[in-house]
Amino acid sequence: MTVALAGVTALPPQAAHAADVLGQQVGTALQQAQTALAAHKYPQAMTAIDEADKVAGKSDYESYTIEQMRAAVAAQSGNVPVAISAYDKLIASPRTPAATKEQMALAEGSMAFTAKNYPQAIAVTEKYIKAGGKNPQMLTILIQSYYLQHDFANAARVQQAQIDAAVKAGGKPTENQLQLLAACQAQLRDNAGLTHTYVQLATYYPKPDYWAQVVHSVLSNPNMAPALRLDIDRVRLEAGLVKTSAEYMDIAELALQAGLPQLGLDILNQGYASGVLGHDANAPRTDRLKAMVTQNVAQTKAALDTTAAQATTGNAMLTAGYNYVLYGQADKGLALMKQGLAKAPTDVNIGRLHLGLAQAAAGQKADAIATLDSVEGTNGARDIAQFWVLKLNAAPAAH
Repeated sequence: MTVALAGVTALPPQAAHAADVLGQQVGTALQQAQTALAAHKYPQAMTAIDEADKVAGKSDYESYTIEQMRAAVAAQSGNVPVAISAYDKLIASPRTPAATKEQMALAEGSMAFTAKNYPQAIAVTEKYIKAGGKNPQMLTILIQSYYLQHDFANAARVQQAQIDAAVKAGGKPTENQLQLLAACQAQLRDNAGLTHTYVQLATYYPKPDYWAQVVHSVLSNPNMAPALRLDIDRVRLEAGLVKTSAEYMDIAELALQAGLPQLGLDILNQGYASGVLGHDANAPRTDRLKAMVTQNVAQTKAALDTTAAQATTGNAMLTAGYNYVLYGQADKGLALMKQGLAKAPTDVNIGRLHLGLAQAAAGQKADAIATLDSVEGTNGARDIAQFWVLKLNAAPAAH
């Protein structure tokens, strides 16, 4: 902001029209003001400006030039109210080019913010933005002014809009923008919003602390459905937070209990590939678990057609369909999962989450994102779904 202010505190006079001339009285007084300003004698400079303003019968050009000089002196001397008043008049004048008006608006907001006059900074920047201004520095001034006044609701509202605009345009929000939004949401106790913001931080700026906060936020959700335990652990696994053989085995066992042995086997294989499994005191137990899961995979696969045919509830159809996808029969499995969603499963949003994950496993990225975006509710399913949406969006396109 200081850099921006430095460039606009002494704005050059605009190109004069042929008839635009300064009368002797006004010209002399303004020359005295210019000399005093150059010597940093601000009170004398402002006195000379006031003398010029007292001249009767001034032309529009003379009044405009007086306000230019008043703005320059007030800005350099730190007289925020006078500078803002002068800039307001200059901005309202048709003599000021559009680009210069934007500089002046930025100067107004910057000066008020630097002077810690946050209400004034908010008033100036809101007026600028409502008039269609797009300078991101003005948004920064507005957001920080709200935040420093402890108006966290408005700070979060404007910061969220700026982040959403960046994402919609195909870019990514800055880390500072996301951190400030998270700070506001923490103050507002907006746990759902805070979780989503940490998901974005962890996705765009992958740091262990952010991933840990994502998991902590989801686990701290008082409405979290117990049925999401495996899904939370899959987030932890994707986030690189699963470090021990015991954790890998626990997640594989949860997958087995959920009726998805192939998923459990995939998780164990990932643990072996990473070097975590098979090398510590748990190695014999891990090997036995893998043998059991492998056997269960074979049994489940052999009986899957019968299991699917006998599935009459939404939950059973979703599980059987997911297994078809994991066994490489994506079309058949996804169709069955969609039928299961129409059969009123215990939690339709958890069902949508699993359908989205199955579509992602089948390589149907666009469909997966659409399905995951449809997940609603406050039981944690939406937070987990949005984590995977951001992960899928961040992944390179398949070739």
